[in-house]
Amino acid sequence: MQKYLIKNTQIVNEGKVTAGDVLISGGRISKISSGINVSGAVNEINGEGLFLLPGAIDDQVHFREPGLTHKATIYTESKAAVAGGVTSFMEMPNTVPPVFTQELLEQKYQIGADTSLANYSFFMGTSNENTTETLKTNDKKESVCGIKIFMGSSTGGLLVDNPLSLEKVFSESEVLIATHCEDEKIIKRNLEQMKASGRPITAADHPIIRNEEACFESSFYAIQMAKKFNTRLHILHISTERELQLFSNLLPLEDKRITAEVCVHHLHFTSDDYPQLGNLIKCNPAIKAPSNKEALWKALLDNRLDIIATDHAPHTWAEKQEEYLHAHAGLPLVQHSLLLMLKYVQDGRISLEQVVDKMSHSVARCFNIRERGFIREGYHADLVLLNRDQVSTVNKNNILYKCGWSPLEGSSFPAAITHTFVNGHLVYANGEFDETRKGQRLLFNR
Repeated sequence: MQKYLIKNTQIVNEGKVTAGDVLISGGRISKISSGINVSGAVNEINGEGLFLLPGAIDDQVHFREPGLTHKATIYTESKAAVAGGVTSFMEMPNTVPPVFTQELLEQKYQIGADTSLANYSFFMGTSNENTTETLKTNDKKESVCGIKIFMGSSTGGLLVDNPLSLEKVFSESEVLIATHCEDEKIIKRNLEQMKASGRPITAADHPIIRNEEACFESSFYAIQMAKKFNTRLHILHISTERELQLFSNLLPLEDKRITAEVCVHHLHFTSDDYPQLGNLIKCNPAIKAPSNKEALWKALLDNRLDIIATDHAPHTWAEKQEEYLHAHAGLPLVQHSLLLMLKYVQDGRISLEQVVDKMSHSVARCFNIRERGFIREGYHADLVLLNRDQVSTVNKNNILYKCGWSPLEGSSFPAAITHTFVNGHLVYANGEFDETRKGQRLLFNR
């Protein structure tokens, strides 16, 4: 494996920005200092004027393989991820077939090993009927990121609404449980009321149908279950101001048993964007009124919300052009999540150090990821070089998602990803890819 020396860069790590050099050898960060000199063969990168970040870790993506590969594949979306500075991902079980057995789970890991340009982990899926199989994940706690429970409507039989099934998993799981929290009964009631009105239903009605009450009641229920059994619970994509009262910032992240994620689209879009974007921003949970966005930002910055992710969920353009009730829910975001947050750095809403914390450090802490998420000697060299003097504009020519579109199309961001290292391999450099090495399976300290 080649050696690399990044010279004279600005290292953004653990709350500080410091000038220095970083030596990469054997796939790991071997030295961090100033004035590093190396004898022998080394590839030197001039980092002057650039910022070096630990690669972002996205704890919630849907890469659609197996079974939905007309939308995306692990290869195509991991390629988009590394171009956007995301060096590791955790992928969800609602594929075809859904990941309801340990055998199917390991088959996905094999696809990752064969095709993913980024590091990878996959959640085990849960249904009302497979709890015994799901709990076999306890035997893989060091090599599987967690168990996923859809406590709201989903596809492929992944909705878990049987209290006995929920209690069994919450009481016996030794790994992190990640939940999608929306109350199915409330959503169905709201939809029936909307249909009864007799007027056409559009994307602008999505946050009314999947409203704040549906999110709060389901999140409240999940937290009650977790507190009852002392379960390690992580609630995904918080989208409402009301839910924020359920989370605390009194403990450091490492000591929390209940943590929460916010997604970039809920920090960026609001219900005011439906007239322009319509079904392109239809997602579950819904993008809601502007007051929720403001509250999410406040909770992110005061550490009630622990990490930033994407819930990257691509669909074809045709699937998004259906009328509202049939248009698929989800947005492709993983290529542009870091760049989007850098817009808010420029706007003064969040610091670069805080972005690195919420997209790298805190994800590693939340999941206890082994030797990743920080720029530390001995850690895997998952690194991103960033040029903050260059502008990136999203357009059809540079979108790498297999679906070929983005709700951010036409947007310009005040930075560019110039280099991405995955395990010390320079997989992306100035628009070019070296795909000769694949990512690695994430491991966890549990």
